[in-house]
Amino acid sequence: MPQFAKPPQDKALLDEAAVFTPRFDDKGLVTAIVTDVRDNAVLMLAHMNAEALSLTLETGFAHYYSRSRDTIWKKGETSGNLQKVEQVLADCDQDAVLLKVSMTGHDAACHTGRRSCFYRQVTIADGAAMLESIDDHRAFDPKAVYGK
Repeated sequence: MPQFAKPPQDKALLDEAAVFTPRFDDKGLVTAIVTDVRDNAVLMLAHMNAEALSLTLETGFAHYYSRSRDTIWKKGETSGNLQKVEQVLADCDQDAVLLKVSMTGHDAACHTGRRSCFYRQVTIADGAAMLESIDDHRAFDPKAVYGK
């Protein structure tokens, strides 16, 4: 499993480094933005600890860290909507990664059955912030898949 070196203290070195040294936060996590390799649509945002990031790099399939369940999860293991990682990009200061993926299964990244987790837009109505759906299409029935 890949191991990660400690990031350099000098920001200039970090910005131009050839060695991948992810900067995990105080909880041991980096942010992972996930896009579809076909059209760059943003599918989801998640977090990875060192183990999830290592598993992703080693297996070629996306693994994340669930903060609510306090465990590693392989995306799509239950639903069949695996994310085959085509490319991993690190941002300039290496505290976030961008995964470009090919979806399998229903081609849906969201547990609600939608392609993307970003299916609602924020609007203002009568001075209150509201959510308005911009994608009501579900590629699968979450109750049938997850039993919830």
